[in-house]
Amino acid sequence: MALSSGECWLARAREVASDVLAGHADDVDRTARWPRESTAALGQSGLLGLSIDASLGGAGEGPGTFAGVASTLAEQCASTAMIYVMHVCATQVIAAAQGFPEREAVLRRAADGKHLSTLAFSEKGSRSHFWAPVSQATLESDVYRLTADKSWVTSAGHADSYVVSTRSAGRGEPLASTLYYVPSGTPGLKVGAAFDGLGLRGNASSALHLTDVSRAAADRLTDEGEGFSRMLNTVLPWFQLGSAAVWLGVARAATSATRRHLLASRFEHLGEGLASLPNLRARLARMQVHVDVHEAFLAHVAGRMEQPAPDTMLAVLESKAAAAEMALEVTDLAMRACGGAGFSRHLHVERNFRDARAASVMAPTTDILYEFIAKSLLELPLF
Repeated sequence: MALSSGECWLARAREVASDVLAGHADDVDRTARWPRESTAALGQSGLLGLSIDASLGGAGEGPGTFAGVASTLAEQCASTAMIYVMHVCATQVIAAAQGFPEREAVLRRAADGKHLSTLAFSEKGSRSHFWAPVSQATLESDVYRLTADKSWVTSAGHADSYVVSTRSAGRGEPLASTLYYVPSGTPGLKVGAAFDGLGLRGNASSALHLTDVSRAAADRLTDEGEGFSRMLNTVLPWFQLGSAAVWLGVARAATSATRRHLLASRFEHLGEGLASLPNLRARLARMQVHVDVHEAFLAHVAGRMEQPAPDTMLAVLESKAAAAEMALEVTDLAMRACGGAGFSRHLHVERNFRDARAASVMAPTTDILYEFIAKSLLELPLF
């Protein structure tokens, strides 16, 4: 039976992950360096154009395939997977900007593997409330001036372009924002200190400083004041799904490593393997159940995005919160099951454990998502 297009792309992702990402992930983590080999492989494989319309050279794949690809990449290198998720989210914004003159050219370059984009939303002043920038554009004649201190910008200094948010010129409401296309190398754009985090150490989530950056009206990716709507209706669903897929991949990797460890390691003085211990078997079983349940739920969320229903936004909000908490528990169980071997680096379990710590604190944080989920259930406005 012939494979579907989605299955073909998943097979390609598995090949890239095993042939390239796996060979560089440890070094990327240890040295906190940009995974240049892995991101290049994403471009060469066509995966950077996965969600771009076929008319522009992309694959035209939807949320289900995207989630599968992101989780597959994350099994080998969560940093590369998160870089990928941010790129896909950014290209979704660019694709939706029908009035942006460079739209087709940028998307064609991305589909050809020659353009990596990312989001620059978060700011220190509004912290994890990325939807409410405190920076504000000014308008001089027909030129917008952007001055902003962006934080936690994945791929900072390595992306070819940034999707940047500011409060709209002349507006006072926190949610009145506009999104702009800012290419790398634009005068006034400066990357902050190198990223040195607990986990996701290769994704270059540094600060990005914009000082009097000039953008023409044509460089807007939304109409004035419509940035928040684009964040909520375009970015949030794709980011939530992609992020949840990353944490699923991390948990799956930890589960697989734990299984291999229990099968291979022995108490030589007792003549028994670690797999003979009921408590370790129980931990592995719990891990596998968590992974299987959340894989099924992620497929449900992707299905709701592809065929919207009244509960689509609720499922989207739940996806990252559920996956984040699952990844924390599964990687903790992995460390406990593997003991000293897990604490060392050779099983990669401790890398999975550290990477998973980012899950609950990456905006929107799990606590904020719980608030949104409850408001949705109680028919209260989210904002």
